[in-house]
Amino acid sequence: MQSEGNSEKKMNSKPKKGSNIVLLSGAAALLTLAVSLAITVINNRRNSKKKDITGCYFRVNLSVSEILKLADRIIAKSKEVHDAVASVPIDKVTYKNVISPLAELEAQQFPLVQSCVVPKLVSTSYKVRKASAEAEKKIDAHASSCSKREDVYRVVKAFAAKGERMGAEARCYAQCLIKDFERNGLNLTSTKREEVQRLRAQIDKLSFQYVQNLNDDSTYLLFLENELAGLPTEFLKTLEKVENGMFKVTLKSHHVAAVLELCKIGKTRRLLAMTYGKRCAKVNLSVLEDLVLEFLEDISSSLSNLANKELAVLKELKKQEEGELPFGVEDLLYYVKKVEQQEFDVDFGALKQYFPVNLVLSGIFKIFQDLFGLRFEEIVDAGVWNSDVRVFSVFDLSSGELLGYFYLDMYTREGKYVQTCVVALQNGSVALNGSRQIPVALLISQLQKDIGGIPSLLRFSEVVSLFHEFGHVVQHLCNRASFARLSGLRVDPDFVEIPAQMLENWCYESFSLKLISGFHQDITKPIKDEICKSLKRWRYSFSALKLKQEVLYCLFDQIIHSAENVDIVELFKHLHPKVMLGLPMLEGTNPASCFPRCAVGYEAACYSRIWSEVFAADIFTSKFRDGLLDQYVGMQFRTKHITIKSSQTAFVCMHVHGCTRAYAVTNLDI
Repeated sequence: MQSEGNSEKKMNSKPKKGSNIVLLSGAAALLTLAVSLAITVINNRRNSKKKDITGCYFRVNLSVSEILKLADRIIAKSKEVHDAVASVPIDKVTYKNVISPLAELEAQQFPLVQSCVVPKLVSTSYKVRKASAEAEKKIDAHASSCSKREDVYRVVKAFAAKGERMGAEARCYAQCLIKDFERNGLNLTSTKREEVQRLRAQIDKLSFQYVQNLNDDSTYLLFLENELAGLPTEFLKTLEKVENGMFKVTLKSHHVAAVLELCKIGKTRRLLAMTYGKRCAKVNLSVLEDLVLEFLEDISSSLSNLANKELAVLKELKKQEEGELPFGVEDLLYYVKKVEQQEFDVDFGALKQYFPVNLVLSGIFKIFQDLFGLRFEEIVDAGVWNSDVRVFSVFDLSSGELLGYFYLDMYTREGKYVQTCVVALQNGSVALNGSRQIPVALLISQLQKDIGGIPSLLRFSEVVSLFHEFGHVVQHLCNRASFARLSGLRVDPDFVEIPAQMLENWCYESFSLKLISGFHQDITKPIKDEICKSLKRWRYSFSALKLKQEVLYCLFDQIIHSAENVDIVELFKHLHPKVMLGLPMLEGTNPASCFPRCAVGYEAACYSRIWSEVFAADIFTSKFRDGLLDQYVGMQFRTKHITIKSSQTAFVCMHVHGCTRAYAVTNLDI
């Protein structure tokens, strides 16, 4: 690993108010930033041809054979290290011959593993995606077998019992290793252990299949133009037309959301909602049945009065527009959108004209750099897997220290992963010799590219999503954990969403909205103050109904992971009207078939998103609301909450920010 130095930069001294902040607003700020970015790109092009990314071990553009060979080398090296650790005599175990080799193996192999796995998310080649998925299965199977090695477990357990002096992070890492072994039953009798391992292997296989089914789903519906009344012309232009003039609407989220929110034809909304609700139902319900509350129930109960009032408004509006037809869940998005347009004077179709993607990105860069004391620099001609992908270095503004890199893969293309998300490509860590491995992140999105000379324009929801995901990018790159296992986004689920959710607030404040907006034909004209105020009020409209929908899924997730022999279909039929104020789910559908969070990654932890919103709201309201670019507060947040080492309890102490409350978010249960 390349040495970055082993000294940790301390930033406890309070800078002068406004230092390192460009105090410009409106057109001046936008033009200054645009010129600055242009100069940076020109200089980079002059000074470089093809740049290697120093300190980044993630590999791009691997062929089918290279992916499979690399997977084999990863497995062989892992086996070698585990064998070496297992061979250490029990009476000679030390940190250096037990814990350190396993920690360095994880740090070194993670970017190589991601080099094999990430192509299935971003490659345009079906053969490469298939090889990537095959490599992932092989690597996962090997990792699973390593976590069941009783010989390695005995050695690690012996080291822990020895009580050798070590730092808090190292102790935490050792505890994590032991927990992983014991979660695989290595502290159980051989009979029980075999049963645990059989079930875990089955769960892993089914979880993978669940997500694969959703990714591979190619279902679509055909509609005449009059059946899509209400949808803007620019959206219809993006739809594929078949020979008889009908429009093809897929079950991808950007198609479904647009139709359910804007289409005036109730039958169209209902048909699409039913088809979406049946997505992968046959294959994924069988998977879930095999895979398979006080906080949530209290929230649901407290929301009922307000949610009933909100629902009554929507029912009355449907009665006026469609007569006595019953109100169904497929009507929620459409009539919520209709009320919002009437009450808040926000035309979201017109609002798109003020969010050209490059301008939004420039504004986000400025806010994040100024707030957190960072500097982003684009690496031109870096090796990437597609010409649309961009790569940036991230530096600490004060010291000039390189903190890490991030890739931006923003635009939609065939075969690409359909969700907006951040993927860790390399985790930060510190080797035994003190050298630091820097973190690397990838932000994947599904934005439309420029069409016919018109710049790519973002829906407001996409702007919010970008802010959220950039919060995860900064969280990953600024974290200073010493162990890859405990680094970046690998923190407790109760904590991981807090920075990203807190940063969404900037999308609703006039000052920051003006920084990221500008009419696409004249970017010196940001959105007006009245629209900014309307967006802030709109944010909380129908909040009770929206939150109840999330509570519904969280309750479902909790029940299927805490009860036996659950009938998935009947459970949702029971929960839906109970939580959603009597509204039944659509006949013949089951939302569980297309709810991947309950099957992969967030099992019994879907509640954490709601939980973390409490802390995110408190932090923003108490300190940031009156100082959106207060770098002192931003640096406090960065050093106390984002940079937090995993040796520390993830304890969100609001008094660090001058608040009166303190919350214990999580212990060291990684």
